[in-house]
Amino acid sequence: MARRRRGGSGNESEGDDVNLTPMLDVVFILLIFFIVTAKFISEPGVEISRQDVDNDERVTPLAILVAIDENGDIYIDDKLIEPNEVEFTIREMRKGNAKGELVLQADNKAPAGAMVGFLETIRDLENVTRVNVSTEQD
Repeated sequence: MARRRRGGSGNESEGDDVNLTPMLDVVFILLIFFIVTAKFISEPGVEISRQDVDNDERVTPLAILVAIDENGDIYIDDKLIEPNEVEFTIREMRKGNAKGELVLQADNKAPAGAMVGFLETIRDLENVTRVNVSTEQD
């Protein structure tokens, strides 16, 4: 019967290795978490100069962002949308995000007619009871 020596002999046993598999699993789970959450943080696609207000009400991060720039162009999900395609685009986005609220970001210099036209277009959409207007907070 041979005994193994635990001391400093040159022969290391297989149990002495550090198992990195659990650490790699945790790293991959964290990576997946950050990728998935980054997907839900959306930007309007254009730089918008908004009004300053003192308002503490916040909207859920799963909102559908609509931006109207100073030229009156409408952007949804980083894409320039023609006014006649707005209703269809929002219907399609609501299929994947039924509880997401609609958030409108209009530039200070945007024509009022563009915002009114947008609101009239979505007025008859199903399950859209209110539109939040995004502003700068003091």
